[in-house]
Amino acid sequence: MAKEHIMNTYQRFDVIFEKGSGARVYDTQGKEYIDFVSGIAVNTLGHAHPAITKTLTEQSQKLMHVSNSYWTPSQLKLAEKLAQYSNHDQVFFCNSGTEAIEVSLKLARKYGKIMGKKDKTEIIYMNNSFHGRTMGALSVTGQSKYQKDFMPLVPDTTPVQFNDIQDLQNAISNKTCAVILEPIQGEGGIIEADIEFLKETRKLCKKFHALLIFDEVQCGIGRLGTLFAYQSYGIIPDVICMAKGLGGGFPMGACLATKEAASVFVPGDHGNTFGGNPLACSVGLTILEELMEHHVLDNVNLSSQYLVKKLNILKQKYPIIKNIQGKGLLLGMKIEGDPKVIIHRCFEKGLLLVSAGQDIIRILPPLNIKKEDIDAMLTILNSVLEEL
Repeated sequence: MAKEHIMNTYQRFDVIFEKGSGARVYDTQGKEYIDFVSGIAVNTLGHAHPAITKTLTEQSQKLMHVSNSYWTPSQLKLAEKLAQYSNHDQVFFCNSGTEAIEVSLKLARKYGKIMGKKDKTEIIYMNNSFHGRTMGALSVTGQSKYQKDFMPLVPDTTPVQFNDIQDLQNAISNKTCAVILEPIQGEGGIIEADIEFLKETRKLCKKFHALLIFDEVQCGIGRLGTLFAYQSYGIIPDVICMAKGLGGGFPMGACLATKEAASVFVPGDHGNTFGGNPLACSVGLTILEELMEHHVLDNVNLSSQYLVKKLNILKQKYPIIKNIQGKGLLLGMKIEGDPKVIIHRCFEKGLLLVSAGQDIIRILPPLNIKKEDIDAMLTILNSVLEEL
């Protein structure tokens, strides 16, 4: 049925999931799996969290969608909360991370033309980065394997080496309207930005009147132990792109900007039919409430410390593990050889993991993960490593 009716764009496991609870999911045969993928950093609070299901039920019975020609209470409240918890002022709501990136690129291009002249259109991006699959986002994604079959891409984009200050200094100029980067490269292999590189990037963007855009689609919304990833580094970008965890499983994205950056948009510059609908915004508010007011963020740091400690014990035990990297609950285990071998064997034993880059196993549990779930995950991983 799948081969007949669904486009062949994913290499999927031979399983059909039908329900979940917390950090556990169950297939149509009733087999239980521990989920350390979380929809790739999406299921902030795990599966079927009672606060989210309550919100979905209550809001769906009141109002699911109206045109963005009108205001709704949940959209206004979520915008206010995002501004309150950040150093930013105005937001554009959309449905996904790649859409949030598109907003930021359009914002940058118009900002450049207002701040400079017609040729201030260059956007600098990082090698090994991943920003999405639409043509704009793909044009600033620093991996040729995603780009090669879809050339030509959007022009006036320039790659530089991630964490290479000299390369950035050589590339940036008065023609640059923006620099876009991930504080932690997720799909590229859980590679963290150097703090000095971030500081210099901030300095150069200010010097050349270019926007600094942080792609926090995977690393934001609590995953690093702070609500926004930039808060873990103390470097304030002009624009933040977010999605994934903001909806906790419900499709939602947002582009959050300072007033100076956002002010270049006027009615008609951008739009989104479903973006900011009452249902999505109500879920987003629930996510922020759980993270900030019900102290789920505190659990991120505690769980990270425990998990990293245990993973390093496995590293000492098994030479195939070369490194544990990342921050918070966005972790990577660097493996000698193909990580998919381990991932598939873990799957067979009831543990879900996902790869990144060439040799990384990503570890992305829900942010409210319990110690017993971490222990269960480690037991399966240990048994797989023992059998190699």
